[in-house]
Amino acid sequence: MAVKGSIVEMVRHNAILWFRLIERVFRRCFKVIVKRSSKKKKNIKNGTNGHSYYFDQQIQEVHPTEDTNCCGKVKKIAKDHCTVTTLKNRLPILKWLPTYGITDIQSDVIAGLTVGLTVIPQGLAYAKVAGLPPQYGLYSAFMGCFVYCFLGTSKDITLGPTAIMSLMTGTFAHSQVEGDATYAIILTLMCGVVQLVMGMLNLGIIVNFISYPVINAFTSAAAITIAFSQVKHVLGLRHIPREFLEMVYEIFAKIEETRLWDMTLGLTCIVLLFLIKKLRTIKWKELRPEELKLYIKIWRKFIWLFATGANAVIVISSAGVAAILIHFGVKDKLTLTGELKAGLPPFRVPDFTLNVGNVTESTSTIFANIGAGFGIVPLLGLIETIAIGKAFGVANIISCFCSSYPVTGSFSRTAVNSQSGVRTPASGIVTGGLVLLSLYVLTPLFYYIPNAALAAVIISAVLQMIDYKIILILWRANKLDLAILIITFLSSLGIGIEYGILVGVGISVLSVLYPLARPRVAFTSQDGFIICTPDQGMKFPSAEYISEKIVDRAHSGTNNRSVIFDFRHISSIDYSAVMSLRELISDLKRFNLKVAISNVQPKVSRDFDKAAIEEFQIFSNIDIASQKLSFKEKEKETELELKDISVIHL
Repeated sequence: MAVKGSIVEMVRHNAILWFRLIERVFRRCFKVIVKRSSKKKKNIKNGTNGHSYYFDQQIQEVHPTEDTNCCGKVKKIAKDHCTVTTLKNRLPILKWLPTYGITDIQSDVIAGLTVGLTVIPQGLAYAKVAGLPPQYGLYSAFMGCFVYCFLGTSKDITLGPTAIMSLMTGTFAHSQVEGDATYAIILTLMCGVVQLVMGMLNLGIIVNFISYPVINAFTSAAAITIAFSQVKHVLGLRHIPREFLEMVYEIFAKIEETRLWDMTLGLTCIVLLFLIKKLRTIKWKELRPEELKLYIKIWRKFIWLFATGANAVIVISSAGVAAILIHFGVKDKLTLTGELKAGLPPFRVPDFTLNVGNVTESTSTIFANIGAGFGIVPLLGLIETIAIGKAFGVANIISCFCSSYPVTGSFSRTAVNSQSGVRTPASGIVTGGLVLLSLYVLTPLFYYIPNAALAAVIISAVLQMIDYKIILILWRANKLDLAILIITFLSSLGIGIEYGILVGVGISVLSVLYPLARPRVAFTSQDGFIICTPDQGMKFPSAEYISEKIVDRAHSGTNNRSVIFDFRHISSIDYSAVMSLRELISDLKRFNLKVAISNVQPKVSRDFDKAAIEEFQIFSNIDIASQKLSFKEKEKETELELKDISVIHL
C-alpha cells in the first residue's frame, strides 16, 4: 500500500506542476499581448515652428485614436480568452485532475470495469443492428471513452454504440458490400463535424424544436423496429429484409423454418436477463451499522454486480454452452457469431471511395447515398443525451480513424456508471482499456457466441425504451400532443424510422406556428367602441389575419364602430405588422372610423416611433383612448351640425 500510495502522490504532484506551468505560460502571454507603449507626446505651446506644431496636432488628432481603439480591442480579446478559466472550460480535465486522489481512483476503476462488462456484449450485439460485423461494435466502444475523459463535463456520461445510433447507421450507411464499413466510417466523421459545429455555434435551440411526444414516439418505434429485427436471430431465420413491414411479413411467412435450438436458447436468455436484472431493484432490509456484517455487505455487493453484468453473464454462459456442444460433436444446432477479425483496429484516415471486388463507388456517390443521414444522425445523437456537447463531435471525429460507426451517450450505461459510484470521467479510461483488452485477447473466443444470445441482449435492452404509459397521460392532459405522438409512431413504423421523425418534427413545428398565424382575438364593447385584444404577439404571419378580423367586426351590425386596439399581450412587432396596421387605419378611415392603440409596451412604442407613421394614435390605457375617441367624435358631430346649419341659412 505504501508503494501504491507513493506512486499516486507522485502522479498527483506532477499533474499539479504541469497545471501551474500552463497557468504561468498563459499569464505571460496575456501580459505580452496587452503591453503597449506609454510614451507621452509633448505639445509645443507658443512655439515659433508652426509646421511642427501642426504636425504634432495631426498625430494627436488622428493616429492615437486609431492606436487606442486597436489596442483596446486586442486587450479585450486577451482578457476574454487568455485566462486560466477559459483554459479549464476548454479542457475540463484540468478542473478535477489536480485534486484527483486514491479514493477517486478506486471508485473510477470499479465503475469503469462495471460499464466495460456491460458495453462489450452490447457492442457485439449493436454492430449487427448496424449491419456490420460484431467487432465494429467494439471498435466504436473505446475511443469515445478516452476523448470524453479529457473533454467531458459530466462524470456519469459514457460514450459508445447505442441501439438507436446503430439502427440509424444501418438505415443510412448500408453498403452494397456485405460487412463493409466505408459508409459507416464516413458517416461517423461527418456526424462529428456537424456536432462540433453545432456545439461551437451554440445551436441547442434546434433540439428544442423536437417536442417530447415526438422523441417518445420515435424512441418507442425504434425500439419495436430493433426488437423485431432480432426476432429472426432468436428463431434462427435467414434472408429477412430490413424494412419493418416487409420484415414482419417475412418472419411470419417463414415461421415454419424456425430452428428449435436457437429459439430455445434465445427465449431462455430473454427470461434470464429479465430475472437477473430484477435483482438490481431489490430493496434490502435496513440494518443498523453494528448489525451490517462484512459478509452481508459482500453478498449485497455481489448480487448488485451480478445483476449489473447480466449481459456479460448471459453471453459468456451461452458461449460456454455452444463450446461444450461443439466439443461433444453436436454441431450446426446453434447459429454462432463465427470468425471475427482479431486484434486492434488500424488507426488510419477513412477511405472516401469504395473499391471492393467488382463494386466501385466514388465519394460523391457515397455522399449522395447517405443523403439526409448527415443531418438526422448527428441530431439524434444529441437528442439521446438531451445535450449539445463539443466532446461528442470530437469523439466521433477521432473515432472514425479507428473504424468506428457513430457513437453517443448511452442512457443505460450512464445509469450503470452513476450507480457504480463513479467520481470523475477517468472511469472511461478503464472502460476503454477493458474493451481494447477484449479485442486483443478475447476475439478468438467470440466465435462461440450464439446469435440468439446477442439478440436476447438487444431485445432486453430496447424493450425498456417503450413508454406506453404516456398514452393515458396525454389523453388526459393534451390530446393534440397525443395525436402528434400517434402520427409520429405510425409514420416511423410505416414509412421508415428516418422519415417518421421528420414527419413528427414537421407536425410539431406546425402546431407551434399555427397559433402564431391564427391567434385568438377577443372582442369586447365599451362606450360604443370595439376593443380588440389578441392573445399573442403580432408578427407578419398573423398581421393580415388580425386586421381582417377587426375590419369585419367594425362593419358588423347596424352601426359602424371605431376600434381600440389593446396591445397588452404584444411584446414585439415587425415591419409587416406595422404596415398592416397602417392599412387597417386607412380602410376604416374610408368609413369615418378611427383606430386607437393602447397599453403599448416600451419596446413596441420605440418600434412605432422608428416607423414614423403619423396616423397612429397611441394611448397609455383603454379609458384614455376611449375618452379621446369620444371627444373627437363629438367634435366631428358638432362640425357636421354647424355645416348643416350653415347650409340651412344659405
